[in-house]
Amino acid sequence: MSISKKYNMCKKCVMDTTDQNIIFDDGGVCNHCLDFINNTSKDWYPNKIGEEKLGKILSTVKSVGRKSEYDCILGLSGGVDSSYLALKIKEFGLKPLVIHIDAGWNSELAVSNIESIVNYCNFDLVTEVIDWEEMRNLQISYFKSGIANQDVPQDHAFFASLYHLASKYNIKYILSGGNIATEGIFPNSWHGSAMDSKNLLSIHKKFGSSKLKNYPVISFFNYFFYYPFIKKIKIIRPLNYLDYNKKNAEEFLINKVGYKNYGRKHGESLFTKVFQNYFLPKKFGYDKRKPHLSSLIVSGQINRNEALKELSKPLYEKDQLEIDLNYFCKKLKISRDEFEKYINNQNHYFEDYPNWNESYKKLKQIQAIVYKISGLKLSSNI
Repeated sequence: MSISKKYNMCKKCVMDTTDQNIIFDDGGVCNHCLDFINNTSKDWYPNKIGEEKLGKILSTVKSVGRKSEYDCILGLSGGVDSSYLALKIKEFGLKPLVIHIDAGWNSELAVSNIESIVNYCNFDLVTEVIDWEEMRNLQISYFKSGIANQDVPQDHAFFASLYHLASKYNIKYILSGGNIATEGIFPNSWHGSAMDSKNLLSIHKKFGSSKLKNYPVISFFNYFFYYPFIKKIKIIRPLNYLDYNKKNAEEFLINKVGYKNYGRKHGESLFTKVFQNYFLPKKFGYDKRKPHLSSLIVSGQINRNEALKELSKPLYEKDQLEIDLNYFCKKLKISRDEFEKYINNQNHYFEDYPNWNESYKKLKQIQAIVYKISGLKLSSNI
C-alpha cells in the first residue's frame, strides 16, 4: 500500500497516531482497517457458514466429553461477551464447568451478574481467589515498571488458571468470549502479550518486595507445547461463528437474567476501569475506546459518527473518579501522591524487560516450515 503521512486519524475507523505504528493509505484508511479486511475477517463467520462450522465443533466437544461430568470450561468474568456466551452454551446443550477468577477487583455489579447467569443456566461454578497480597505486590511492581499493560497481572492469572483447571479436571476444551466482532482491532504497539510469563516474572523480580508463591503462572513451554500437544487442550471462541452484536447481546442478557450494565467495556473490574480510563490516557495518551469502537465500526455494528460522538464524552465523571481513586489507592495501600508519581515517572515498554519475543519468533519460523511441508499448524496458541 502507498503510505501517506498527512493523516492523524483513520477516515474509516477512529484509530489515530496514538498508535505509534499506524500507517494510512492515500485515502486515509489505516493499516488496522485494511488488515481486518484482508486477514482478520477470514476467521470471522457471522453467517450460515459459521453456524455450520460451529455445529461441527460443538458436536466434537460433546462427543469427547460424553462420558465426563463436564465437556468444557467457560471463563466467566461477568462482562457482556462471556455472559452472553454462557447463555448460548446453555442453548447449545453443553456441560460446562464455569470458572470465575477473583483477582480482588470485582465490582458488586459483576458479582450480581455472575450469580444471575449461573443460577439461570444451572451451571456449576468454581471461583478461584487469587492471593490478594501477592496480586497487590505484583500490581505495584507493574506500576514501578512504567509500562502500559498494567492489566497483565489480572489477565495472566485469569488465563493461566483456566489452563491449570482444564488440566486438573481433564477437560479438553476452553470456551472463550473473546471475539473478532468487538476486538478485531488492537494496536500491538500499545503492549505485549499477557501470556508472557518471562516478562511478568522479570518485572516482579526487579520491582517486587515478595515472592509469588501462589500466583498462577503459565510458562512458554506449557502454553505453546504441553497444554495444546500433551494435554490436548484447545481454545474455542464460539462468538466468532455467530452473528454477534454487542448491543443486541446486552439486551438479550437484560431480558433473560436481569443483567446490569457497567457503563463501558471491562467495567466489571474496578482496577481495569481506573487503569483504562485514567492511568493509561494520562500516562501514555492511549484511549482504549478507540480500538474497541474501531472494531465495532469494521464489524458493522456502529458507524464512524457514532464512534466519534462516544469519544467526545469524558472518560470519567469528576465525582466518580474521586470515589474510585480513593478506593483504588486504599486497596493497594498506596497514597494518591504515590499513584500520581507512578503516572509521572518515565514511561517504559514491555521490551525494556526480559521477554519471550525471541523465542516466539523462532516458534513462528518453525510453524511456517511445518505448515509449508504438511499444511498443519503447530498450535492454536501461535
